[in-house]
Amino acid sequence: MNLTVRPVVAWLRRRAGVLARFGAVGVAGIVVNLGVFNALRLGPLGPDDSVGGGDDRVVTAKVIATVVSIVFAWGAHRGWTFKGRRRHRAATELVLFGAVNAVAIVVEAAVVALTHYGFGWESLLADNASSLVGIGLGTIVRYVGFATLVFGAADRDDAAV
Repeated sequence: MNLTVRPVVAWLRRRAGVLARFGAVGVAGIVVNLGVFNALRLGPLGPDDSVGGGDDRVVTAKVIATVVSIVFAWGAHRGWTFKGRRRHRAATELVLFGAVNAVAIVVEAAVVALTHYGFGWESLLADNASSLVGIGLGTIVRYVGFATLVFGAADRDDAAV
């Protein structure tokens, strides 16, 4: 095995449980986001309802769904993924969690903006590919931010959590 690969493999092995829980919460967060979004679009913010204004109902539904999914993910990460790693009061932790998510969203959007407007790759396929790259980079930002800033030191052994 290459000498530069061994430390990465060791790091992944030590944190496999946390990384698996992090991924599971991420997938569940997507389900919550889409579920709330569709419930709002089919319910009070649907095209035939007058709640939420005129043309911005879809945006209103998306913002509400995103906020709900962020709060869900914070609770799940706090109670499961990074359980025992609390170093802040709950309100402070939630604000930091939101700040890390805001940085990750900027990273995701910046990748799409760079490829679409900067490189001129304007096809749907290019936009989706760059979106996936942005999501990947945003996920890395989230994990590092949550593990170091929000919930505690990332160098703790997963077995101890």
